[in-house]
Amino acid sequence: MSAPRILVAGIGNIFLGDDAFGVEVAQRLAWRDLPDYVRVVDYGIRGLDLAYALLDDYDLAILVDATGRGGDPGTLYVIEPELGAADAGRPQPLVEAHGMHPMRVLDLVAAMGGRPKRVLIVGCEPETLGDEFEGAMGLSAPVQTAVAGAIALVESLIAKVSVPSRESVEAVARN
Repeated sequence: MSAPRILVAGIGNIFLGDDAFGVEVAQRLAWRDLPDYVRVVDYGIRGLDLAYALLDDYDLAILVDATGRGGDPGTLYVIEPELGAADAGRPQPLVEAHGMHPMRVLDLVAAMGGRPKRVLIVGCEPETLGDEFEGAMGLSAPVQTAVAGAIALVESLIAKVSVPSRESVEAVARN
């Protein structure tokens, strides 16, 4: 059996405080000793670039992003989005010039005829995103602390996918 092809995509805007979480994780992961079949890219706010990358038939894409779900700042989540479940209730632009929402990128991939095999989102509950006019540089203390845990979580997901068992990945995701 050949090795799986895995993309780890850091997402976020470095000028909006904790939104830079995914960028920070990707930059640190890029220096780690990962298997050759893992590609780590800091996409920042380049949603179109990420959409084209997701057309490249990866076995797994791990999107790393600040993800507000109501938990305490710094809380890490593993989310498996329902692919092809676009929000048909509201018309929305598929590509944003200065931001990136992972589900809109996945909608764009579907609109271009792509069907990613598996996508996981490793998210972190933000504390602050700054305001839209002033922004904010740097991660808050709880999110900065969560970066090391996110790196370990991504590495464990990569290790579990290397063993061809969906159940093993789901077990990691539940932890």
